[in-house]
Amino acid sequence: MTPSSSLPRCRFFIGGEWSQASGLAVSPVFNPSTGEMIAEVPLGGAAEVEAAVQAAHAAFPAWADTPPSERARVMFKYRTLLERDFEAIARLISREHGKTLAESRGDLFRGFEVVELACAAPTLLTGELLPNIARGIDGELARHPLGVCVGITPFNFPAMIPLWMFPLALVCGNTFILKPSERVPLTAIRLAELLAEAGLPKGVFNLVHGGKPAVDALLTHPLVKAVSFVGSTPVARSIHQVASAHGKRVQANGGAKNYVVVMPDADVGKTVEAVINAAFGCAGERCMAGSSVLTVGDRGRAVMPELVKAAKSLTVGRTDVETQPGMGAVITAAHRDRVRGLVDAGEREGAKVIADGRGVKVKDAPNGFYFGATIIEDVRADMKLAQEEVFGPVLNVLHMSGLDEAIALANTSSYGNGAAIFTRSGGAAREFKQRVRAGMIGINVGVPAPMAMFPFSGWNESFFGDLHMQGRAGVLFYTQPKVTTSRWFAEGEGDIWKK
Repeated sequence: MTPSSSLPRCRFFIGGEWSQASGLAVSPVFNPSTGEMIAEVPLGGAAEVEAAVQAAHAAFPAWADTPPSERARVMFKYRTLLERDFEAIARLISREHGKTLAESRGDLFRGFEVVELACAAPTLLTGELLPNIARGIDGELARHPLGVCVGITPFNFPAMIPLWMFPLALVCGNTFILKPSERVPLTAIRLAELLAEAGLPKGVFNLVHGGKPAVDALLTHPLVKAVSFVGSTPVARSIHQVASAHGKRVQANGGAKNYVVVMPDADVGKTVEAVINAAFGCAGERCMAGSSVLTVGDRGRAVMPELVKAAKSLTVGRTDVETQPGMGAVITAAHRDRVRGLVDAGEREGAKVIADGRGVKVKDAPNGFYFGATIIEDVRADMKLAQEEVFGPVLNVLHMSGLDEAIALANTSSYGNGAAIFTRSGGAAREFKQRVRAGMIGINVGVPAPMAMFPFSGWNESFFGDLHMQGRAGVLFYTQPKVTTSRWFAEGEGDIWKK
């Protein structure tokens, strides 16, 4: 796309300085609520990545030698600034992403919790010591930073996912380069501005914009030591393969197809409320979305009338205004059309659309990227709709004869992010928890995304790597252990240590 002189241009942050690159192609940033372009993001490449890597590499020795308590103080200051500007950042997220203001606040707050975890750096980085591992010999383990780390983040959580990464990376003593999605760069820029205001030394954090050429340059650069990624499974797999082949530590979260099992004894009201949030929260654009409901037995189907009623009553509209809807737009017109295509295909294959959001219109925003809450019943397990991640406000419904059949179906998925069950039975809940093959389980919880102190622990093709994001696993990912074995010899009665 040719640059425009009338739109704001996103800036790079390299070596502690903001700059606007010239001569680069640009990509549009939309307000999904209205369909209007609100900014342009320059598509950097190898040259911009090289500058960022060199700045981060140069800043690493001094930052690594900074005491953990001092690094933590920067995070304490950063926390204060995020709290100060919380509402303004939430509104920025709504504007460039399209999610409701309540959802944007949740997006930022879940990242805010990781910043609070990072403030505990002196405790998180405590090592291990065992005196006398043999006679007169001591063993000690200390955790050391890696060097230059990279975060490549998606559009769906403009604040939370970057904040999953760089706060822990920084307090562990690493320097960092963030490459946000070119669809939502404005929130990332604001997060970077506040880091500078918090007193982070120049070069410790850098921000570059770009598409695949920038990503490829980051994955293959010899000075980059670790890569964190969140996105679709095909891209996550590729990121893991390429970066690992170039000697880097990698954590790559991919897509999901999360199943929600509704047992005959489930509380209908609570279940409907949770499933509506799981399926249609953030317009379904999250990897923890409850995308397929498995009702068990005739009594399990009792949720269906209330589920359809709730979906049809969910208002859709602009999120950049004071009066908020129940659900906002999806990220782009192209993404909206893809979601519609999957629903159309499922209907052609025999599934029944019982709540149809394809024709939704928003009167004061006719060009917005809207798709209403949609429920499709009688979906078969072999349908594309049942197998592919839709990443939109679409809920599949499949009817099961028993819990065993539901678990077996859930376990056929190549993904393994999350799964949930709604029941009053401890036995059913335990059976589900033990047998379903997913890394995050909800019992009467529709979106079982863990808090900051626990890892975001996807399984199977929902994650590529060994150490997950968040919690102590995140600290382990951003550090490497050094073990020292010590032995001291006495030289005689006159030794200084004997005086």
